[in-house]
Amino acid sequence: MTEGDKPLVWLHGEIKTPPFTELARIEAGVLLRRLQRGESPGLPHSRPMPAIGRRCHELRIPDKTKNWRIFYHTAADAVVILEILDKQTPQTPRAVIRTCQRRLRLYLAIP
Repeated sequence: MTEGDKPLVWLHGEIKTPPFTELARIEAGVLLRRLQRGESPGLPHSRPMPAIGRRCHELRIPDKTKNWRIFYHTAADAVVILEILDKQTPQTPRAVIRTCQRRLRLYLAIP
């Protein structure tokens, strides 16, 4: 991490091989590094998730047999990882959205 980069705050999950393939883990790392530097990857790599909250997005990481999603929030001081999952349906499950909302509320309540 260089000066001015935002730290990653992991509220849930981790990226490791397995279950990620090595290429998917590397791609996730590159995209997270871009976020730390203040870049906004945009589609097809990242899309807004207003259902979770302001400044919330999902990173899309295609893998051999899975489609990984990393739900994150860009805070002023950090990139906050809310959830990592293998998304198996086109729509994000409501339970996942609620879990991310709860974790985000807890994070924002910390002084």
